[in-house]
Amino acid sequence: MRIKRIKKLSCFIFLVFIIVVLIKMYGCETWSLTLREERKLRVFENMVFRRIFGPRWDEVTGEWRRLHNEELNDLYCSPNIVRLLKSRRMRWVGHVARMGEERGVYRDLVGKPKGKRPVGRPRHRWVDNIRTDLQEVGCGYVDWIGLAQDRDIWRTLVSAVMNIRVP
Repeated sequence: MRIKRIKKLSCFIFLVFIIVVLIKMYGCETWSLTLREERKLRVFENMVFRRIFGPRWDEVTGEWRRLHNEELNDLYCSPNIVRLLKSRRMRWVGHVARMGEERGVYRDLVGKPKGKRPVGRPRHRWVDNIRTDLQEVGCGYVDWIGLAQDRDIWRTLVSAVMNIRVP
């Protein structure tokens, strides 16, 4: 009985991952996320997992209670949505950095826009996200376009971004 429930639950988690998370993450490679938006994604993911795993019976108080974030992380041991997003973004930027200089996507990546900037604080750019992802891994101020030319090194960086611990 318990094994069937575990199999059903793991199948259900897999379906939720495919249906909800992948649809939610469509095009995430090009998102320019702020910390507030990353937090909203983590809240969304925890909300989905709380719905899947349901409440727990607390032996001490004798009441049902919601699962804490740490308990959710223990139950669902796959990488969270923010780490998945960062690894996809890093994988895609490596692909674009290896493109030729004549390609439009590469020119958009390394080019500078013409015209005047708006007044105020500069907006958070996509390249800034790449730099912060690399800083978290320990390759902060390295020429990442040159680093992406070597696929093996770049794959290790992408897997390192996937395995970092996001608070």
